[in-house]
Amino acid sequence: MDTKSLFLSILSVVSLFCAAQSNYMLQSPEGNITVCINIDNDITYNVRHGNTQVITDTPIYMELSDGMILGHDVKIKNVKTHKEDNIIKADFYKKAEVRDCYNELTINTKDNYKIIFRAYDDGVAYRFSTDFRKPFKIKKEDVTFNFSDNHTVYMPFVNARESDEDMITRQFFNSFENEYTVAKIKELDSNKLAFMPVMVCLEDGKKVVITEADLESYPGTYLRKGEGCSLTGIQAPYPKKERQGGHNMLQYIVEEGEDYIAGVEGKRDFPWRCMIISTEDKELADSDMVYKLASPSRLEDISWIKPGKVAWEWWNAWNIKGVPFEAGINNDTYKIYIDFASEYGIEYVILDEGWAVNKQADLFQVVPEIDLEELIRYGKERNVGIVLWAGYAAIDRDMEEVCRHYSNMGIKGFKVDFMDRDDQKVVDFYYRMAETAARYHLFVDFHGAYKPTGLSRTYPNVLNYEGVFGLEQTKWGEDIDMVTYETTIPYIRMVAGAMDFTQGAMRNATKSNYRAIYNEPMSQGTRCRQLAEYVIFESPFNMLCDTPDNYRDNEECARLIATIPTTWDETVVLDGKVGEYTVIARRKGNRWYIGGITDWNERTLTLDLTPLNLDNDKGVIFRDGINASRNATDYVKENIIVKENTIRLYMASGGGFVLIL
Repeated sequence: MDTKSLFLSILSVVSLFCAAQSNYMLQSPEGNITVCINIDNDITYNVRHGNTQVITDTPIYMELSDGMILGHDVKIKNVKTHKEDNIIKADFYKKAEVRDCYNELTINTKDNYKIIFRAYDDGVAYRFSTDFRKPFKIKKEDVTFNFSDNHTVYMPFVNARESDEDMITRQFFNSFENEYTVAKIKELDSNKLAFMPVMVCLEDGKKVVITEADLESYPGTYLRKGEGCSLTGIQAPYPKKERQGGHNMLQYIVEEGEDYIAGVEGKRDFPWRCMIISTEDKELADSDMVYKLASPSRLEDISWIKPGKVAWEWWNAWNIKGVPFEAGINNDTYKIYIDFASEYGIEYVILDEGWAVNKQADLFQVVPEIDLEELIRYGKERNVGIVLWAGYAAIDRDMEEVCRHYSNMGIKGFKVDFMDRDDQKVVDFYYRMAETAARYHLFVDFHGAYKPTGLSRTYPNVLNYEGVFGLEQTKWGEDIDMVTYETTIPYIRMVAGAMDFTQGAMRNATKSNYRAIYNEPMSQGTRCRQLAEYVIFESPFNMLCDTPDNYRDNEECARLIATIPTTWDETVVLDGKVGEYTVIARRKGNRWYIGGITDWNERTLTLDLTPLNLDNDKGVIFRDGINASRNATDYVKENIIVKENTIRLYMASGGGFVLIL
């Protein structure tokens, strides 16, 4: 179908009742999704997926500080259409190529701004774009999603820090970590903010995940209960007054905000508002929409960027044994980690919090127990790179010099932590950090971070994000349900992008045996569950959270973890249901890695492997042992032959498996 014919379905209809009213219809390439846009002074839109009403009539507007309202009193200059179908070469991603296929409608106004809608076969996105001569300030943007019914939602609510500020304001300072609250929209508390992505359950088993993409120089959006059956957005104001404080003086605390959310250049694009729609849950676990909507890479040379795995000491509290020195933050301890990494072919060792003098927010003040140059030399001899943890305030105060100094020393990258905000100023920090680090051939892992919005495509040296309720929570959380959470995040949080979950525990516990022990932490669920998460969770920079001792005591499992890739050529989600189970297959070269996890219910699945086009029917499997529901460390490794592209697999309560073909 040619472009002209295709967009005969994008109609402009003059209302019988109001000559100024215009209606436009945009369909996805396969026609399964329809966006209807109405302009009658204001602009509203609605979305349908087949016969399912996804979004009912919802207004779009952006209010400027000078009183102008984009999306109000709309004077149409022209409406243009466009279709795209191309392949994006993906860097350090879950697949080597991403098909970018969509239909687009752009409403150009006489007031020098436009609103762009895109319809994909798996969702819809829209954004504002301005072409003003002068910079301007934005008072607020209305980001609302109206629904036809009181749907069930999955909301990760903010865990607000204690403060004397009003309830809404204090929630803008948070770590973007929480389990999901599952409730009806009308049951929600309108005073509680949730960070994206969120999921809404529609009719007929369909789901819509709401998030944003291409968030550059603009605050992130939170969602809360709106009027009727709606979720409505709110953004943090631009900081007017800050003070250094928070965790070990590594944060900036906003004491007063401006009366606007962002100050921007006159000509720019604004973030995409994304709705990813699925007919089956498994479709969400392989969404590429955020990646496709992100700005293309700004790095010409990426040959120096090396994804991989990293030995990590913080979760296990530097708790090694059998050595003639006191383990902790010192060179002797880190040489043990380097030796382990070298022995197992692990690319990196990280020095987490503690290598720089505490409460100084100065990355040039190294504790006397650490000789960085010696550790770098020792690691280089053993083909292991060194990565440094850095608090937000510490790296922000002298970013250029810090990056120059440590790059020259031989450091490979930074894990940057405790931003705990997503106002415009902090979002700008992410881009400055990514760009500055890239100039010095350093990669970045953002912790204390908001969800990914596509920055890893724009700056491929941004390898990972936290913004997830990760395994670290098991060090202190007695009342958490990590197993249910882990079977939920592939369909919600992972839709946004990679996540540094920090799995790999060798101490594993059943539901009844789990305890939160800070110095000897354990995971919930079986050993094979931990192994499977290296396949299921998207993570180009992937931590091994446990001690070298525990890995050496579990040689077979450690060797498996060490061999699982962190980036992939192809991804196929074989089966799954939100909060119940997930099975994902990922290919590297000619080898398929298939991982599965279940909730607290034991489960037997029959998997159809036909979509994988297997060249090999022989493989090896790590599966839950017969006693894994009582002893979570029980597992079996065995050779396996796949017959007629079908395999039947059992998972224990909180269990999992890894199959390599």
